Amino acid sequence: MTFEQVVETAKQFPAEQQEMLIDLIRGWRTEARRREIAHDAQESLAAFRGGQLDPQSAQAVIAELGQSLEDQE
Repeated sequence: MTFEQVVETAKQFPAEQQEMLIDLIRGWRTEARRREIAHDAQESLAAFRGGQLDPQSAQAVIAELGQSLEDQE
């Protein structure tokens, strides 16, 4: 089934079923994001414990994060 077919099928659902589908998809995305964050955290901890990260001040980290956010815009 193509994405377009899925969308067209979902459009035909009653409003209550559309809301249920939205809730299901949001739940799936939330769980997937949690798994990504957990994986990233494990990699970061391993790098930290392995001595692969240089110490930085909180101010430097915050500045770098701010710059990263500005670059994304």
